[in-house]
Amino acid sequence: MKVMVMVKATKRSEQGDPPSEELLLAMGRFNEELLRAGVLLGGDGLKPSKEGRRVRLWGGKRAIIDGPFAETKELVAGYWIWQVQSLDEAVEWARRCPDPMPGEEAELELRPIFEFEDLCEGNEEARALNERLARELERRAP
Repeated sequence: MKVMVMVKATKRSEQGDPPSEELLLAMGRFNEELLRAGVLLGGDGLKPSKEGRRVRLWGGKRAIIDGPFAETKELVAGYWIWQVQSLDEAVEWARRCPDPMPGEEAELELRPIFEFEDLCEGNEEARALNERLARELERRAP
């Protein structure tokens, strides 16, 4: 199963303060451990919400909202995509994560990712389209 692990933002991460060299090394070692175990599929840190935008969609209308966004506790500062056997395994890896926000309360949110098969069972046209897109993504991967 694939799991998205989201590092929730804090006031300091929303200020755009870069992580310390110590934290960068600790996270690098943790990422290396995830990679060696075959768990890490991807991940990145995100810039503060002041550099982002939201697109709100409703009733055929669209609104563009410039950051920053007020509710820091609802924002994401970074993420990983992990391949694990179970959510319990993902929790065990998350327990080993270095503190991503030293000096502040940090939170990791773990969410299983829908596999395409979960969503399109019995829909052969959608399945074929997804498989074609997946092959194209693999072809373009660096």
